[in-house]
Amino acid sequence: MVDQSDLRLYHAPRTRSLRVRWLLEEMKLPYTLESVAFAQRPAGDEAYADIHPLRKVPALADKGRVMFESVAIMQYIMGRYGPTDLDVKPDEADYDLFLQWLHFGESGMIMPVTLLLAHTVLLPEKARSDVIARSAKADTVKALALLAEHGLKGREFLAGDRFTAADISVGYMLFLLKIIKQMDDAPEAVKAYFARLTARPTWIAASAVEESPV
Repeated sequence: MVDQSDLRLYHAPRTRSLRVRWLLEEMKLPYTLESVAFAQRPAGDEAYADIHPLRKVPALADKGRVMFESVAIMQYIMGRYGPTDLDVKPDEADYDLFLQWLHFGESGMIMPVTLLLAHTVLLPEKARSDVIARSAKADTVKALALLAEHGLKGREFLAGDRFTAADISVGYMLFLLKIIKQMDDAPEAVKAYFARLTARPTWIAASAVEESPV
């Protein structure tokens, strides 16, 4: 039995902590949400450094233990508080695909998407590079084509014939692309997939205040 005091998620809007919040909503686990005000950095968050030495999110506290890295936290929650259909087990046919796409959402997509984010929105205009933005855009287009052709062809979700944590991992990256208006030219299969993900009540609950401009 999970008590609300057991799970404490340190969260900031539009960050990777949204993955963990979405997973917690899907699993219907009680949790306490701690908002981290990054607008006050670097002077305003020294206390948070005791939770996450890099002062980033997410961090998850569970019975006095703290961990970070969003995908690792998702695996931890599923392993500790499952079983759950969001996980795909080693004896299932799509176990390999599940692990592949679970980690692709971070390791495979993070570099082009964050560079695109930085050099089109986040950085001051004088610090942006058109060369980097174009390269990041090209790599993002390739990643979305890979997702359409090798992840979604003939499938509604990425593994196990159901919605899983792999969809949460990848779906978060698509969300970032949407809020910086980089989803318009995505393959139709990816757009339809993202629409399915964001129609879920758990996404709506987890992201209720997430879609304000970056």
